[in-house]
Amino acid sequence: MSYTKEDIIRMVKEGDVEFIRLQFTDIFGQLKNVAITASQIEKAVNNQIMFDGSSIEGFVRIDESDQYLCPDLDSFAIFPWRPSHGKVARLICDVHNPDGSPFVGDPRGVLKRALKKAADLGYDAFNVGPEAEFFLFQTDDEGKPTTKTNDEAGYFDLGPLDHGESTRREICMALEQMGFEIEASHHEVAEGQHEIDFKYAGALHTADNIMTFKLAVKTLAQKNGLHATFMPKPIFGINGSGMHTNMSLFQNGKNVFYDPDGEKGLSREAYAFIAGILHHVRGFAAVTNPLVNSYKRLVPGYEAPCYLAWSASNRSALIRIPAARGQATRVELRSPDPACNPYLAFAVCLAAGLDGIEKGMTPPAEVTENIFAMDQAAREANGIASLPGSLEEAVAALEADPLVLDTLGEHVAANFIAGKKKEWDEYRTRVSSWEREKYIINY
Repeated sequence: MSYTKEDIIRMVKEGDVEFIRLQFTDIFGQLKNVAITASQIEKAVNNQIMFDGSSIEGFVRIDESDQYLCPDLDSFAIFPWRPSHGKVARLICDVHNPDGSPFVGDPRGVLKRALKKAADLGYDAFNVGPEAEFFLFQTDDEGKPTTKTNDEAGYFDLGPLDHGESTRREICMALEQMGFEIEASHHEVAEGQHEIDFKYAGALHTADNIMTFKLAVKTLAQKNGLHATFMPKPIFGINGSGMHTNMSLFQNGKNVFYDPDGEKGLSREAYAFIAGILHHVRGFAAVTNPLVNSYKRLVPGYEAPCYLAWSASNRSALIRIPAARGQATRVELRSPDPACNPYLAFAVCLAAGLDGIEKGMTPPAEVTENIFAMDQAAREANGIASLPGSLEEAVAALEADPLVLDTLGEHVAANFIAGKKKEWDEYRTRVSSWEREKYIINY
């Protein structure tokens, strides 16, 4: 849907909208907003709403704090879970400097720059389809989250075993009212774990959709007395939550990854894109897997990929090529988790793939065996390396990858790295319950 300023003003007036949330995302993937009343909508659509950027971590210093929110008019939507009278709507915004130039620390701007580079190389679309998983937990008497699920369901099970089914259905219906096309909704492998898949779109629109999706999931879970979390590995000993990311690149309306005469129906560009991802995946792991907890998911034995390999079918590989061909040909990267900032994650994935295409990289041979069943010697014999084993290792790999640093831009890279080093240091110096249980009696 394409809207003009006049359309937005009219819809707010005629739709009984009382509040509009001007949303944006910080570099760590947290959704922020400035709420305005309907009387201010004309100022909003003319980019005249200001906010204090110094209060957002990683944005600007206190002596240069004024920044402006520039709404993407096509992102206008009314929240279906709010009251039917005095409705609440939202607009997703870009962040600009007082002189009108785009703010270099805006994650949406980082992705826009990456997409412009793709366009300059002749690619008119980079489509992304995410598969975001999440857990639904019960809350205690004070409304705080527990790790109890009251749920004995497994993969694709349904009620009465799946106690989150009604909440999941409510989320799907709300998202459809906001314009999402829901393709699948099901219970995942672990107790209390769910997945809702929505139709792929251009990378920018998909990143916007992920932020809306997270908000809807958390809001409606809370409304139903549950707590939703996109934490990658909330419980030891069971599967964590991933966000498998399906990517395809188009030129003149045609999927450049497809070649009916190519090996496995894949083009030279597809193989080069895969090679670029594999070449840079350690360097951008801190972006696609940004938490200390992310690396508790990326361990063998729980279906999470941790080894650098690709395959047309093998789900133990980091990159999988789903069976569909033609316009549906795509590359599935299985390592990202739903805690990532989608704008930054898609930007670095695109940049890595394009680097592979520009340099004519060739991927290693396809791995068809179960990598999880190999020992270290077998993996080494096959030239299979691993993803970083910790956030500390991932940040070091990021600092050593000029392409990823350049894609993020100096401002975002510096603030992101500083924030993650601080997070790692907090974790490193904290005494955990595991340590107390392990050592307090014996020592």
